[in-house]
Amino acid sequence: MTDAAIGGAPSVAGAPAAEKINWLPVFLGFGGMIIGQFMAILDIQVVAASLSQIQAGVGATTDEMSWVQTIYLLAEVVIMPLTAYLCRMVSTRRFFMGACILFIGSSILTGLSTNIEMMIFLRAVQGIAGGAMIPPVFATAFTVFPPERRITANVVVGLIVTLAPTIGPTLGGHLTEWTSWRWLFFINVPPGLLALFLVSRYANFDKGDPSLAKGVDWWGVGLMAVGLLSIQYVLEEGARNSWFQDDVILWLMVLGVIAMGAFIWRQLVYKQPIVSLRPFTDRNFALGIVMTFVSGVSLYGGTFVLPLFLAQVRQYSAAEVGTTMLVSGLTMFLCGPIAGRLVRLFDARVAMVVGFVLAAYGTGMASAVTADWGFSQFALMQAVRAAGVMIAMIATQQMTISTIPMSMMKDASALVNLMRNVGGAVGLALLSTLLSRQMAVHYADIASKVSLDNSTSQAMIEGLTARMAQLGTADPAGAGRKAFSMLMHRDASVLAFGDAFAALAVGLGLAAVLALFAKPGKAAAPAAAGGH
Repeated sequence: MTDAAIGGAPSVAGAPAAEKINWLPVFLGFGGMIIGQFMAILDIQVVAASLSQIQAGVGATTDEMSWVQTIYLLAEVVIMPLTAYLCRMVSTRRFFMGACILFIGSSILTGLSTNIEMMIFLRAVQGIAGGAMIPPVFATAFTVFPPERRITANVVVGLIVTLAPTIGPTLGGHLTEWTSWRWLFFINVPPGLLALFLVSRYANFDKGDPSLAKGVDWWGVGLMAVGLLSIQYVLEEGARNSWFQDDVILWLMVLGVIAMGAFIWRQLVYKQPIVSLRPFTDRNFALGIVMTFVSGVSLYGGTFVLPLFLAQVRQYSAAEVGTTMLVSGLTMFLCGPIAGRLVRLFDARVAMVVGFVLAAYGTGMASAVTADWGFSQFALMQAVRAAGVMIAMIATQQMTISTIPMSMMKDASALVNLMRNVGGAVGLALLSTLLSRQMAVHYADIASKVSLDNSTSQAMIEGLTARMAQLGTADPAGAGRKAFSMLMHRDASVLAFGDAFAALAVGLGLAAVLALFAKPGKAAAPAAAGGH
């Protein structure tokens, strides 16, 4: 990307030239891309609190409804690695406009869905369009803006990446209550049109190279699609199908590993690779990819576990879950500028360690969760965790690209976004398995300590039996024993959720240690030398 492409302006590497640039069109064009990215990430989780309403509206089974979220993520994962190549071929502006038009159209049609098959197909199209709009924003932030403005752009991108999935369930729950589930998709149209206008009018950041249309590595595209789709499906559906005890899951995993291995070999030997793997030769980028993976696990894992606890244990409604989760979003929004300042003042490694430690501490607080926790306890835990995630993500993004050449920036951006989404998928899969396994372990442990000879247990059963008799239950003794069993299940569930939060905290703590091995970044390096 050349600086001359920004409205014909001179190079932004030197201060005198930077002063001559009219930054308003640049900000408007970049702002349009930010709006598109926000909507694309928001749509991952916006349906989470409204699946039962959608299920009733399209007449689907529970298993079919899981695909409304899964197919969107699958489609995103497949398109993300291709965005760098396609942006170079047709230009960032044209590529983003095409993705935005497809996103608006598929959102309208998804909202008009009359059956589950139609909705799943259109959600796949919407996922392709949404996934195409995410990586170019990060690449643009680090190639268009001069060094002194990059951290601010990084903070804005980081806010979108962390805020959108956090407020998704909140917005979705309230939208469904106020209007209908169809507006979960129709709501994309006004901001989508605004993004399309701004990008088409102002985002003239680079020029395309039509010669890249010749010699496209179609074998590479095919291998990548098969590999990513297979592995992502295994991650999404593995916990539900007992992992490798299911033949489909087992053979899809084998197929995915073979296809991805062949894809990596193909990209290393083909003269015009569809996905460049050169960024991995940079140590900071390689470490940053690992930490981006961990932050993806934390971001999407935390957004998955907490609402599940509130709904299953605390019996909160969708609106109540959304209101409680809003603390995370507000904290991230308020911490964005602080995180940017911290990265400016200190070595990015310091900010990463501080961020991951804070996130680990906040998440670890919930390892002691009880069934009686209310808004105040969750608010404190979310505030500490969200502040840490925000600082860690901004610092990680800055460090990951600090030593990458500008020529690799688009490829690096696509790989970073892919790894964050894969991290989220892995996090959800592992947490689902952990919750299921630990719930069974804790229930067996609790049940082993309960017997008719245990005076405490007997007193509780007698109390519940008396309560059922007061309510006029036909079989108070049987109802009392059933209620006691439900209490045991609830206690086992609470302990399992505590284990899940503890596991997340350990992963974040390990990421803090890993951050110490990065090289000092060069955030203030000239644009010509600098290098999601």
